[in-house]
Amino acid sequence: MKLAYWMYAGPAHIGTLRVASSFKNVHAIMHAPLGDDYFNVMRSMLERERDFTPVTASIVDRHVLARGSQEKVVDNISRKDKQERPNLIVLTPTCTSSILQEDLQNFVDRVSIISDSDVILADVNHYRVNELQAADRTLEQVVRYYLSKARRQGNLNLSLTDKPSVNIIGIFTLGFHNQHDCRELKRLLKDLGIEINQIIPEGGFVENISQLPKAWFNLVPYREVGLMTAKYLEKEFGMSYISTTPMGVVDIANCIRQIQERINNILSPILLNYEPYIDEQTKFISQAAWFSRSIDCQNLTGKKAVVFGDATHAASITKILACEMGIRVSCAGTYCKHDEEWFKEQVQNFCDEILITDDHTKVGDMIARIEPSAIFGTQMERHIGKRLDIPCGVISSPVHIQNFTLGYRPFLGYEGTNQIADLVYNSFTLGMEDHLLEIFGGHDTKEVITKSLSTDTDLTWNSESQLELNKIPGFVRGKIKRNTEKFARQTGITKITVETMYAAKEALNA
Repeated sequence: MKLAYWMYAGPAHIGTLRVASSFKNVHAIMHAPLGDDYFNVMRSMLERERDFTPVTASIVDRHVLARGSQEKVVDNISRKDKQERPNLIVLTPTCTSSILQEDLQNFVDRVSIISDSDVILADVNHYRVNELQAADRTLEQVVRYYLSKARRQGNLNLSLTDKPSVNIIGIFTLGFHNQHDCRELKRLLKDLGIEINQIIPEGGFVENISQLPKAWFNLVPYREVGLMTAKYLEKEFGMSYISTTPMGVVDIANCIRQIQERINNILSPILLNYEPYIDEQTKFISQAAWFSRSIDCQNLTGKKAVVFGDATHAASITKILACEMGIRVSCAGTYCKHDEEWFKEQVQNFCDEILITDDHTKVGDMIARIEPSAIFGTQMERHIGKRLDIPCGVISSPVHIQNFTLGYRPFLGYEGTNQIADLVYNSFTLGMEDHLLEIFGGHDTKEVITKSLSTDTDLTWNSESQLELNKIPGFVRGKIKRNTEKFARQTGITKITVETMYAAKEALNA
């Protein structure tokens, strides 16, 4: 645990709540103090959705702190069981409730005897894992629970579906463009003649989890949530899984070829060939391949970019920029420290340096040092970019409400390649565009950009130097300003004049 005012991934109980709330008719109860019960507001606001099972907070108040929870948790679970009649109730502790060292498992065991609903305690260590790790573990725990229950009751059907089918694992609420990606995956799989067996947890029912083994294979589009479940199903039922994210024309083709291999292993000696489909989609449906060869994209060749986000999106965007668009990735990074080895393996040949950290100040310092032409990251990198006057395209959680778009904006599949190409191209500020905007208005050219990642600066610009700085084209103004301020600090100058600017230029060219 650590005190922080910004976290890339939230506390563990949020991950558990996201998974539980994604299922239909599953109720989550968290044992937490008042103030931690913001999940319902967050989901209804960001997802713009009203039809979901809300989370109940079993409040840890002063009476609980003095006497312990006693019957409070049991009463809350029993009340929700009678009122809501859910299929499953998930009790999740929080860091605060863990400090009390209460035996929540004992509460669950007691209430399970009198409850019509299934009741489980989320098996996550709230001190050691973050939101994404907890979500991954909770999904695996729910799947394991219901498959074990079906096996005990003799209701587990292991026969495969007549036609090729797939389970999509890891689509869940508050995910970055997850709903759009799910629609695009359905379209892609339908084109390939593959039926959807189950999608979990988003929109799924826990009583249908027993049908998971009927699928021919599992597809895990995001590494952050779903891998543990896929590995469990592989170990327990011999179900193969594909974890190649179908993002970008290269990895979409790789993913489809892996799907072809899985199906042909079962269909043999009848063999499917998806190569004509890949060729047609790449040439005529996806505009990204054509765009990457156009003069517009060639204008971006060699420009520097920084990529930072969760492991899945950061790795995929890095490869798209480097391989498909010819953009130099100066640094690729992720806050998923638990997936460091995989991430480095994926991006090591496509970027100049790699950064693995969950400290946003280190990310900001890295961006300020590299001074890229564009950033592709989370909302935090977008804020950093604003302070440094560097444009940023948001490609990963954590996100703002503006990233839950009303229009169709997938990142996966062939339509996703078009959306990513648009995002990348529109994130760069081209020289002529910036020059025209300054001439005809549209940029804030009245004030000199004085943003800096350091808040303890005592540098001031006099009126003449500010006027001189405003004459410089906007697309290089920020860089010149930072170089001048760097020179001023090194030489002990506190008030920057026009002479200081020219001296900094001379020192840089020396």
